Amino acid sequence: MPVSKSSKHHSAHDLTPQKRTAIVVRLLGWYDRNHRRLPWRALPGETADPYRVWLSEIMLQQTTVSAVGPYFHRFLKKWPTMKALAAAPVEEVMSAWAGLGYYSRARNLHACARKVAEHHSGKLPDTEQALRALPGIGPYTAAAIAAIAFGRRAAPVDGNIERVLARLFAIKTPLPGSKPELRAIAETLAPAKRAGDFAQAMMDLGATICTPKGPACKNCPWSNDCLGYAMDIAATLPARESKPDRPLRRGAAFVLFSRHDEILLRRRPPKGLLGGMHEPPMSPWEKDFPTTPLDHAPLNAKFRKLPGLVHHGFTHFELELEVYRAEGIDRAKANGAGEWAPIDELARFALPSVMRKVIDHALGDRDAGPLFRGKEPRSR
Repeated sequence: MPVSKSSKHHSAHDLTPQKRTAIVVRLLGWYDRNHRRLPWRALPGETADPYRVWLSEIMLQQTTVSAVGPYFHRFLKKWPTMKALAAAPVEEVMSAWAGLGYYSRARNLHACARKVAEHHSGKLPDTEQALRALPGIGPYTAAAIAAIAFGRRAAPVDGNIERVLARLFAIKTPLPGSKPELRAIAETLAPAKRAGDFAQAMMDLGATICTPKGPACKNCPWSNDCLGYAMDIAATLPARESKPDRPLRRGAAFVLFSRHDEILLRRRPPKGLLGGMHEPPMSPWEKDFPTTPLDHAPLNAKFRKLPGLVHHGFTHFELELEVYRAEGIDRAKANGAGEWAPIDELARFALPSVMRKVIDHALGDRDAGPLFRGKEPRSR
């Protein structure tokens, strides 16, 4: 029976067992007919491969399904098992991850694989508590793996699920303040059977029907249960507290080409942002561009400042980089300043997206053209 438009905000704790069961059954029925086919997923009702589930969940942290697909296939082909991944050099893992972003995930992925290989015979533990003791696995990821890979009654809550539940129960408290209530609701609704399918069903509902903008409420299996829909406020939920603008940092990057079509790269410090990744030499990232940028160049050379800027957004700040290019550098002159990487072999180096943008910008009018796909640099 449809909910009344006069219904007030209530929680899942107000529902009768029969009502909760009906909500679960409706969603699972919809999922059986409309589930997304993803390379790491088992079909509804089937047993999932824990290694695939874990690998996909780590990759999907802060990253879209479409972006993850090629990386997932590449990793699975190169390292088909947990033990194979654990035995790989961390540099190879970082290189294979390059371009996916949030690079601490790659280090944690490798550290987790090693710990599982050493302490769990290469098999992931099957409880949330044990999973959370592993590198790179927080509350959400532990719950997702426990439910999807092992059928545990666990309640992973990501952005899609927060949106679905905020609308279903017309929760007007802005995020992140409403997170505890949304988690409590998810835990109440999670069924003992098909917990993984239920979690993935909510994810799919949020991704395909209960979308951030223009939700297709009339096609939703919960349209008769949804308070947000009944009150005509679904599209406004969840509310969010306003965020301050991200600060802007600026710097200068130096791309040096040898006489043998090589680019000078150096490795960033192992800890911190983009730890252990490769980059062209550059200045520190600060509030303003350096007043004497060439003081930060790795060696004396005839640098040309390129028009435009490279722009990149990180989680907590925006970055703008001036790019300086020098060509025909004697390899010996750069001794100790980094390593020379052949242009046609750059794919094997662990270059994060921002550094790929810098290199593409530096290639500019060279015959090679852009090596990496990405956004065009903003003009200054």
